[in-house]
Amino acid sequence: MSRNPFVDTLSIPVVAAPMFLISGPKLVVECCKHGVIGTFPALNQRSTEGFDQWLTEIEADLDGARQADGRGPAPYGVNLIVHHSNPRVQADLEVVVKHKVPVVITSLGAVSELVDQVHSYGGLVFHDVTNRRHAEKAAAAGVDGLICVAAGAGGHAGTLNPMPFIAEMRSFFDGTILLSGCISSGQDVASAMQMGADLAYLGTRFINTEESRASDDYRQMIIDSRTADIVYTAAVSGVPANFLRASLESMGITKEMWAQKAKVDFGKELDAAEAEAKAWKTLWSAGQGVTTIADVLPVSGLVERLKDEFRTAIQQQAELLNRY
Repeated sequence: MSRNPFVDTLSIPVVAAPMFLISGPKLVVECCKHGVIGTFPALNQRSTEGFDQWLTEIEADLDGARQADGRGPAPYGVNLIVHHSNPRVQADLEVVVKHKVPVVITSLGAVSELVDQVHSYGGLVFHDVTNRRHAEKAAAAGVDGLICVAAGAGGHAGTLNPMPFIAEMRSFFDGTILLSGCISSGQDVASAMQMGADLAYLGTRFINTEESRASDDYRQMIIDSRTADIVYTAAVSGVPANFLRASLESMGITKEMWAQKAKVDFGKELDAAEAEAKAWKTLWSAGQGVTTIADVLPVSGLVERLKDEFRTAIQQQAELLNRY
């Protein structure tokens, strides 16, 4: 039984993941208009005031919007880094409550007080997890969904295979389960549903859309890359994450440095010097799903492709019933 709370508003069970520096209002709005949950990190705006303005713009653009079948747009969401090194978390949360953001995605900390504030206006909280211990803490905090960040995912990824990961989460959690990691096609989305996920969580595939804030060089590197070109390292932020090998090498981060760890400090992105900000723009994250990405599409075209691939995959699965 699906526990997708948005089944009546989505054209496909997909969330476009919030990506640092990449996701902005344009990407969010286009996703929502085409039946996909569009999200972005609050820290992609350099100030809480700017964050507030982005939410106002998104809501204005979605007001009165309709999908091709006449339904209203899919809900949008915001990612909050719930970590003591993020000095903006409380101020940004107040903005979230003010705008009654439908979906709040929390990372690096599940706090029941935050969950209660989002629930106070009817919003839902989904939390990033990479293992059972973090998932149990999030469940105890009252989150509505767990985002299972499996091996091979872009950004801050885990190391678990998705099949046992989802099965273990479902053994104690009765809410919405989202699967993140190497999902780049509609067939992948269908596979996530077969494994027991309620929603598929796609990041890297949405980098290569015309509405993302990625540079053309970034998009081309994704097209040129294969699974062997994805490097899992904590050397960049202190938290293990997947990056494009060529972008690491271009910044002088060699293979010998991949095992190093840096201090976790998500406040640095707020006060970084111009040189560091420039570095982050050329340290490019991506997941192993790059191997099936060969083009750049508008969100509208990508969603249509995902829907076609998804339906075909489901039909092929149904045909198996006649064979076995």
